Amino acid sequence: MAFSTLQAQLLQNKKTFTKQDTLRGSITAEREWWDLTYYHLDVDIQPEEKYISGKNLITYKVLSPHTVMQIDLQKPLKITKVMQYGKSLTFKRDGNAYFINLISNQNIGEVHTVEVFYEGEPKEAKNAPWDGGFSWKKDNNGKHFIATSCQGLGASVWWPNKDHMYDEVDSMLISVTNPKGLMNVSNGRLRELVENDNNTVTSHWFVNNPINNYGVNVNIGDYANFSEVYTGEKGDLDMDYWVLKDHLELAKEHFKDTPKMMEAFEHWFGPYPFYEDSFKLVEVPYLGMEHQSSVTYGNQYKQGYLGSDLSGTGWGLKFDFIIIHEAGHEWFANNITNKDIADMWIHEGFTSYSENLFLDYYYGKEASADYVIGTRKNIQNDKPLIGHYNVNNEGSSDMYYKGANLLHTLRQLVEDDDQWRQILRGLNSEFYHQTVTTKQIEDYLSKHTGIDLSAFFNQYLRTTKIPTLEYIIDNGELKYRWTDIVSDFDMPIQVGIDGKTQWLFPKAEWQTKTINADEITIDRDFYVYATKL
Repeated sequence: MAFSTLQAQLLQNKKTFTKQDTLRGSITAEREWWDLTYYHLDVDIQPEEKYISGKNLITYKVLSPHTVMQIDLQKPLKITKVMQYGKSLTFKRDGNAYFINLISNQNIGEVHTVEVFYEGEPKEAKNAPWDGGFSWKKDNNGKHFIATSCQGLGASVWWPNKDHMYDEVDSMLISVTNPKGLMNVSNGRLRELVENDNNTVTSHWFVNNPINNYGVNVNIGDYANFSEVYTGEKGDLDMDYWVLKDHLELAKEHFKDTPKMMEAFEHWFGPYPFYEDSFKLVEVPYLGMEHQSSVTYGNQYKQGYLGSDLSGTGWGLKFDFIIIHEAGHEWFANNITNKDIADMWIHEGFTSYSENLFLDYYYGKEASADYVIGTRKNIQNDKPLIGHYNVNNEGSSDMYYKGANLLHTLRQLVEDDDQWRQILRGLNSEFYHQTVTTKQIEDYLSKHTGIDLSAFFNQYLRTTKIPTLEYIIDNGELKYRWTDIVSDFDMPIQVGIDGKTQWLFPKAEWQTKTINADEITIDRDFYVYATKL
């Protein structure tokens, strides 16, 4: 998701949590016993009525015997019927969670299906993508222009599913029926397009790879399509672009950033994770979102973030922010996915960091540093980056640029850019198509940097304190120490002394060093404060 101050108003501000938060945000007993393997979502979109109806065929493997299954669907939508093997099942609703009573035996290792029917008027997005749902818009020609967005809010705002990040479906078929004359674009590859007798058309999109629920999307408009083949690390990658017909020529020129993005990110992060499903950039009536293999775009064909530079350095106008940021999420969010939304810094920190790695690839290391350091002005340090677990609670919106700057700082500690690149690529290989915890990411980085990063991550992820280097220079002696730090924080830092770069090794206790200078300069690449006493 793109950065916005509005995002801080959504899931982060809650201080007390309800039963509904727990039902949504935890791995309940009614979720834990079954492993999701396949969805066939079949939905009919009726734009004039702002109404949807359909069903989701859910295939699952039994991990332990149980007879009650939790499926989530948010009001005002409602589940109307649940079927298994021709028999109607009873269920009860508790807010946005439905508890379905299964009849047949659920034996360990067996694979079963259940069919969930639903309908209603889904929540209309107030300010997509941050306050999402269905965007029911029209283009400049008065034709329907419709899209879904639901990160944080949850995919159950528009379709019934197991709405928790920990369990991704292995593959999925998305069938969408909409009025004839409009095209729906969803995730994966178009398998079939069927014209129906009632002046509607149904598109069938198949997703071959695991996908998180909020990554599933519907985009309906008067689209034109163009494509290219990118020769990447795993061979030929189909890259498709779906834009409003009036924007076709504009998009053909502007979207040249997209293969540039792919080249840079395959260099830094490894192969694009979804070759089998292709890469698509799809125009929508809101800013944009990282829907897997169906990245949505609404940046008005401008460089930067709607024409502005979030870093204030000028470098942010060298690329289209939405193309670079949202596509970066294909590696961090869609390939590597947080198990609990409290760890969403994994998605947003690494992806915000990808913006300056794009600059690094094309404009060099100093441009990259200028950009990420420039974004520090957006950091509020209002609350920790990690939220509350098991209640669907995000951490601070600082997960974007504080996250990027902690990673930029870590790059300095590694001191070897080739090693750093291999670490980033290794993350995407080690956790390929997996859901992860912060601890897994921390442990991986500690192991492969060869540095115990426990205190480093405790400092930057779990507190709002920024390490402050206090120092005194007196008669050729430099005294220095860290303040505003967690226990055991002892990060080394590079400084300039008499025109030469040197490492200092501060601790909480005063350290001393003989120098022949009246001042030192702190390396700007470290996200720290400094105070001369």
